[in-house]
Amino acid sequence: MRLLILVFGILVIGADQWLKSWISSSLAIQQQVTLVPGWLSLTNIRNTGAAWSSFEGQTWFFYLITIIALAIVIPLLIKAYRQKTSVTFYTGLVLIIAGTIGNFIDRASQGYVVDMFQLDFVNFPIFNIADMALTVGVILLFIYVIFLDKDTDTK
Repeated sequence: MRLLILVFGILVIGADQWLKSWISSSLAIQQQVTLVPGWLSLTNIRNTGAAWSSFEGQTWFFYLITIIALAIVIPLLIKAYRQKTSVTFYTGLVLIIAGTIGNFIDRASQGYVVDMFQLDFVNFPIFNIADMALTVGVILLFIYVIFLDKDTDTK
């Protein structure tokens, strides 16, 4: 099961990179295509920052955060794999790594991240598959810590 989850993480990275490439070659910058009227559009943007343009142009900061994140999460993933910890915890770690790597590839190769999913019903940053993987990964870790982790010290 854990190997399958790891393969899923690799597929997430591949899907993220494929969609970013397709969007970049198919839509002009800022071009918008409606997928579900009033709900979801594809918009080709180049993001040099994070959500809501925070830390815009601070590529060095994102390199540093990526290195720190991977230095923390990869050893946790190895430990979780060996100890056969919760699938929820393991999946969260895999998705965080996949999202981190997906956006890092863009920053390292282009100096920006390609974002495309735009929620039309709310003022929310345009995002990509890597962002979704990171978000779902963090949510899974919260679920694990709050509801599933029974290894608490009650001494």
